[in-house]
Amino acid sequence: MTLFHPEDCLILVVDDVSKNLQVIVEILQTKDYEATVASSGQQALERVKAAKPDLILLDLMMPEMNGLEVCEKLKADPEFAEIPIIFLTASTEQEHILQAFEKGAVDYVTKPFHAPELLARVRTHLELKYAREQLKKLLHEQKEFIQELERLATIDPLTQVFNRRHLFALAEQELNRSQRYSSIFSVLILDIDHFKQINDIYGHAVGDRVLTSMAQTVLNCLRTVDFFGRFGGEEFVAFLPERDIDVAITVAERIRENLEKTAILVQEQQIFITVSIGVASYNLADETVDVIIQRADKALYHAKNQGRNRVVAAPNF
Repeated sequence: MTLFHPEDCLILVVDDVSKNLQVIVEILQTKDYEATVASSGQQALERVKAAKPDLILLDLMMPEMNGLEVCEKLKADPEFAEIPIIFLTASTEQEHILQAFEKGAVDYVTKPFHAPELLARVRTHLELKYAREQLKKLLHEQKEFIQELERLATIDPLTQVFNRRHLFALAEQELNRSQRYSSIFSVLILDIDHFKQINDIYGHAVGDRVLTSMAQTVLNCLRTVDFFGRFGGEEFVAFLPERDIDVAITVAERIRENLEKTAILVQEQQIFITVSIGVASYNLADETVDVIIQRADKALYHAKNQGRNRVVAAPNF
């Protein structure tokens, strides 16, 4: 099965003898290949840069710059190193042929040319080049697909922030780091006030929009080193590395204020939401993430009981 269309393939023919150029081009044209020519090594380098051929037929013995030198220069350039080079040579000396392969040639054809052999070698190496390119493309697509799967495994599909499982995995890493280096971090638990009423009045589709808008607003208030995710339902958690309780309270207040004044447009009307936030910080007695979460959750409970739309820190209730 042909893996490529000859008419889409450009072949550069390099030879200092014009008659040879003419003969080779005519042979290539019998199979509908596009061809361009160069009569010297320097001209060949210029043609490669200008035309970017799919394959090069390169005369081994040329004055000034021979084929080996041309090949070496091309293989040293990452932009052109993958172009297959077939040497054209009247020499049958083993030393010359070995030098050609050492410089990066994929094949050679001896003069005088036998058209079927030349065409067969050209076709073989174009098919191999096409196959390599397709494999490279497939591997790249596979890598992107795997990366996307890995991303999806960590992301809440609705809000596009971290899901609970990945959030806890990151939190465990942060806890281990804090235990090892005696550093600090803080936790915020955020809960949308009266979220059930939003769903009851406007429907779950609007509720989903509220969750998405809320998540984006919170992200805009955090640093890139912070990590934020959906804990479940209308509850979210943020971990703030290297932030003590006082700084965490300031961050929480900024989040609360921004959410309070952010309008969510629904059915030509604006919805405003508020959140209650519980704050806790790591201390040396904490052995698990759950212990810190429980303190922040208890603080959240007090924020709800005190009237909602407020920040409460674990040591202060």
